[in-house]
Amino acid sequence: MFDSLEGLTRSHSCNELRAAANGAEVVLMGWVQRRRDHGGLIFVDLRDREGLTQVVFNPETNPDMHIKAGVLRDEYVIAVRGLVNLRPPEMVNPNLDTGEIEVMVEELRILNAAKTPPFELEDYKVDISEALRLKYRYLDLRRPSVMKNLLFRHRAAQVVRQFLNRQGFIEVETPILTKSTPEGARDYLVPSRVQPGQFFALPQSPQLFKQLLMMAGLDRYYQLCRCFRDEDLRADRQPEFTQIDMEMAFITEEDIYRVVEGMITALFKELKGVELTSPFPRLTYQECMDRFGLDRPDTRFGMELKDVTDLVREAEFARFRDVVDQGGIVKAINGPGLAKLSRKELDELIALAGVYGARGLAWVKLQSQGWQSPLAKYFPAGVKSAIEARLMAKEGDLLLFVADVPTVACTAMGQVRLNLAEREGLIPEDTYGLTWVTDFPLLEYDHEVGRFAAMHHPFTAPKEEDIPLLAADPGKVRARAYDLVLNGTEIGGGSIRINRRDVQQAVFEALKITPAEAEEKFGFLLEALEFGAPPHGGVAFGFDRLVAILCGAKSIREVIAFPKTQKAACLMTKAPSPVDPEQLLELGLRLEK
Repeated sequence: MFDSLEGLTRSHSCNELRAAANGAEVVLMGWVQRRRDHGGLIFVDLRDREGLTQVVFNPETNPDMHIKAGVLRDEYVIAVRGLVNLRPPEMVNPNLDTGEIEVMVEELRILNAAKTPPFELEDYKVDISEALRLKYRYLDLRRPSVMKNLLFRHRAAQVVRQFLNRQGFIEVETPILTKSTPEGARDYLVPSRVQPGQFFALPQSPQLFKQLLMMAGLDRYYQLCRCFRDEDLRADRQPEFTQIDMEMAFITEEDIYRVVEGMITALFKELKGVELTSPFPRLTYQECMDRFGLDRPDTRFGMELKDVTDLVREAEFARFRDVVDQGGIVKAINGPGLAKLSRKELDELIALAGVYGARGLAWVKLQSQGWQSPLAKYFPAGVKSAIEARLMAKEGDLLLFVADVPTVACTAMGQVRLNLAEREGLIPEDTYGLTWVTDFPLLEYDHEVGRFAAMHHPFTAPKEEDIPLLAADPGKVRARAYDLVLNGTEIGGGSIRINRRDVQQAVFEALKITPAEAEEKFGFLLEALEFGAPPHGGVAFGFDRLVAILCGAKSIREVIAFPKTQKAACLMTKAPSPVDPEQLLELGLRLEK
């Protein structure tokens, strides 16, 4: 039989007691992390969500409790009452917050037993497969490092809420069961039982609802909302995830920047003890592509891309000249001190560039005798000197070149830049590069379907001076959109929204959305725009991703209590799973065999 808690109340957590509590009577409750029998004294490390406290069973203090402690095993749930005692100086554990004290147990209550866990719940056990961890996630969460991540996430959520509350924002919940609208990813659909043949969709984001809240006059809204997207997964994606979602009325981009920078600064100060400097740097989309090859630049290190198109025109290398003559460009980077790379390593870089569409990657090693490269014979001395000067190259450096259409040349070289920096340890640790990216194209051409698609979403406002281009040259229209990038990862993005029906219709026309289709899918929004919609805009942050970066986790699965696998499955509950045929019949559904 197990004991009850009758008459016993927990007085402290297992990470609370310090030397100042010496002599106090305390009551602790938790799980047995480990038990050690030293041939007289029995030591138990007692664990709860806050940490560990060592408790001691001495046969001279209470022989019955000492005998009772003999049955304790890992993960037994117990309560103890006893006196705080200072450890002898030689027994102090400097690696434990409670390492100066121990509790001499006078009473033990065994609240529950435990089977032997399928893996040891110790942080140093790093060889546990993720599949096993997710199957027994309720046990995995007991591990201090995983529990620490969830406590960190809680603190982050509180900082966000407290900051936005002080800024006059109102927290509003928006619907989970909503209408299916085209927003980029596939919707999760929910059939309606009471309206057979009709479907709800789980929201990819609260985009339309938060705009409607601004039209309703709420002025400033936020929520930590659940979002759902049926898309292929990777380390930083889950089928369901959390956003910090916010929207503001009567604002411009500058107002958004000030609020967001204040919130991010508060998070870093409260959670990391890091003082950020604001305003954060800003780069246009085109500047990012030109200098870093990506629209999410990692600015913590150099090795920026340089355009050498004008210089290679003077060389006799046919491949470069052909690309340039056809309107392409040549991008180059300088890898400082990387002339040491082997041919095998260079071939790996060439293959990487190919993954991103590049037809090749040329290289030059700068040695004491000059250029070591298959290119050397094609480049006159003057061109070599000019390239070295533009790349600020010196002996021992590695120069890399991609010649292709601008998008491919920039993207491929941007990925090579990141790969080299990570491989060679060129990214400084414990540094944070925050950058706003602005002036995105409003639309991008989808060659597969033969029409333009919204780069963000179809409710993003175009720059006022570019509105006439919607009909004349849609590809040149710039959006009033912005992303915030941290260490090469987009952590949030948003835009000023369209608040006029005529502009929204013009964007729909550029996207080849017919008036009938627009009315069917967005009629309620279009009508709302005619009832006095204020200028408004907002931003959404991937909360899971932001927390993972701040606490140093490699995957957002490490900061989500019950995550899914990369196949969108829950190994613990075995979801998704079949349902009874009767349930399908109630919904008017039938599965094809």
